[in-house]
Amino acid sequence: MPFVTSRGAEIYYEVHGEGPVLVFAHGMGGNHLSWWQQVPEFARRGYRVVTFDHRGFGRSSCPPESFHPLHFPDDLFAILGEIGAERAALVCQSMGGWTGLPAGIRAPERVAALVLCDTPGGLATPKVAEARQRIFEQLGDGPPRGNAALAPDYAEHEPELAFLYDQINGLNPGLELAALAKFGDPEAQLEEAALAGFAIPTLMLCGERDQLFPPEVLRDVAERIPGAEVVDFPGVGHSTYFEDAARFNRVVGDFLARHFPA
Repeated sequence: MPFVTSRGAEIYYEVHGEGPVLVFAHGMGGNHLSWWQQVPEFARRGYRVVTFDHRGFGRSSCPPESFHPLHFPDDLFAILGEIGAERAALVCQSMGGWTGLPAGIRAPERVAALVLCDTPGGLATPKVAEARQRIFEQLGDGPPRGNAALAPDYAEHEPELAFLYDQINGLNPGLELAALAKFGDPEAQLEEAALAGFAIPTLMLCGERDQLFPPEVLRDVAERIPGAEVVDFPGVGHSTYFEDAARFNRVVGDFLARHFPA
């Protein structure tokens, strides 16, 4: 199994297919397995698809003192270095946005295109701060499972998939609340000024029924990212990639075809 060492952590990753590099960064309720509906599709489209476990999730490990979202871009660049990729497109779900947007700001020459799925990407706005506070209030029992990360009635209509979502989440070792609270640290927040001159093609996906980052929060973020496009997913909750994978794959595929074709 491939691992790369990055800032005190061992990061697990997988590579599937051949072509331009496309990295999927999972959210707090998932790990590299979350992308089971995307990996075969985008490998078939001609991409070299990379999935990984964020530090402290799935098969990746790090001591508690080494867990901080500030390290996420370094972990990404460590993986890209290990596989010999100078440039990649990034698709980032929820927590994964703390990997993608900061990476694009830090090294824009290495990020060809950016898809932010149900995530503010660490950008600090008043609306994001309010949403983040609500999320922290829900974290007493650990990362959000299906009840919060999916549409409110998703389990009623798709019980098997809702069960699978929770099973994937259950493979994570679990982080203490103190570690998860580091997402609220001021140094983990991006100020709007950091986006001056930002020119990476960016797509924001919004689930209409997102219970964590509602569409009005994400649209407010997108308005601050130069040139960002927004696509809404009616009837879908926080996990657009999971709840409506067929449309998610089409929308992301069309965006990549315009900005980072295989």
